[in-house]
Amino acid sequence: MTAGPAAAAPRLPIAKADCGPGSSPETGMQGDVPARDRDSGRSTRGYNCNVKRLGQYQGHGGGITSTSYDHCGYMGSMFPGSMVGPDTGVAVVDASDPTHLRKTATLHDPALSGGTWESLKANRNSKLLVGMAVPLLTGAGLMGVYDVSDCAHPKLLNNPSNLLPITAHEGGFSPDGKTYWAMGTAPGVISAVSLDDPAHPRVLTNNLTALEDHGIGVSADGNTLYLSHNFGGISVWDVSSIQKRLPNPHMRKLSEINWTSGAFTQHSIPVSYGKNHYLFTALEGGSGGVKVVDVNNPYKPKVINELKLEINLPQNEDAKLASSMGGSLFAYESHYCAADRPDNPTALACGWISSGIRVFDVRDPMHVKEIAYYNPPAQTNKHLDLWNSPHTLASFTGIPFLSAPGIVQSLAQGDFDPAQAISQRSGRMFADLSSDWCFAPPEWRGDKLYVGCSDNGYQVLQLTNDVYTPPADQQSHVGS
Repeated sequence: MTAGPAAAAPRLPIAKADCGPGSSPETGMQGDVPARDRDSGRSTRGYNCNVKRLGQYQGHGGGITSTSYDHCGYMGSMFPGSMVGPDTGVAVVDASDPTHLRKTATLHDPALSGGTWESLKANRNSKLLVGMAVPLLTGAGLMGVYDVSDCAHPKLLNNPSNLLPITAHEGGFSPDGKTYWAMGTAPGVISAVSLDDPAHPRVLTNNLTALEDHGIGVSADGNTLYLSHNFGGISVWDVSSIQKRLPNPHMRKLSEINWTSGAFTQHSIPVSYGKNHYLFTALEGGSGGVKVVDVNNPYKPKVINELKLEINLPQNEDAKLASSMGGSLFAYESHYCAADRPDNPTALACGWISSGIRVFDVRDPMHVKEIAYYNPPAQTNKHLDLWNSPHTLASFTGIPFLSAPGIVQSLAQGDFDPAQAISQRSGRMFADLSSDWCFAPPEWRGDKLYVGCSDNGYQVLQLTNDVYTPPADQQSHVGS
């Protein structure tokens, strides 16, 4: 039932992008925002390679994760910043003209103004938007369900004051959009919520999984769920009785795999290459990067590749600490990704927190290369303008605590040089916003990406220099 741990962290990064005309490349190693750039103001100009920004709606920050449907984006809310001012909640951004983004509405029911954390998701099949109230790490009870068939003017379908027996932190859909999965970090309950009648969501089953619950990925048929573990790993669950709406439905655990390279597994994107089935599984802590997991045998999942930037390698954990001090809890970690289609994907785009948006050629999952990146302009010291940014709200500390597991592993392997971990930023106890945090999945629209970052808000990016050709059957795929 349990597969062994993954191999040690790789010592080679993903092949670097070849930056063409119009690029303003990184000045340090791949993925880094060097200390000298942070302190000189260079990072406020951002970095780009084969990507240009077409438009932006900054608002007061983009929350943790954003989502999109059709030509619209929905910016996550962050409590208590989401309660500041007369217009609180989730901002709706119309990107029909990608060079002039405009806010058309604010969704301010209690569920969406209470801080959506990582729960805000849209589904193209059901044309529904769902978010839950998460004041701090975990919430309970409140869910908002919106019809986004007119994407710029969503309509609330349910009464969110009717509490549901759910916990909230993270959430996601089954592919058909009829089941929403709600998870809280504690006490470890995952709930399957039926949206067969979206005006009256109802809980089909609750399952206690200890502290495993974080993000998910769901197979194309809706019958298998891949549940992220908070401490590094995933478990595989048969949820076919829930998908089929059988009497007394339940989840059945098939297997699990745990690893020591990285921590805080975020979510998984199920993809297929011909008859082979894999996951792209992102980790948000400990320089875990994105793991490629073979799930052809659901009883024996195995890691077959690990995707890391140069700054994530164990021999560079010391340099990572030197540049990221004074940047707050997160440094250069992967978070949420999107493939350009579920079958035979050609590209994967990821929010890589302080490393910005990273775009990879994944036509061969064993030989991945980077083709583009965009790290938006740092909003240094603009805390008072960005009260909906988690970066602002976490500025009480400058220490990158979420990097600790990677540093510990680097020390254990003899790769960490304390002298290389020292810079002019060492000892800074408060965050200065000298890089942005890009948590959200960059969602595909032809050669464009729709994405929100914590400080820069909602943005439309365009890939340039012919590095990417959209497949005819492109279908942005986040996994849930």
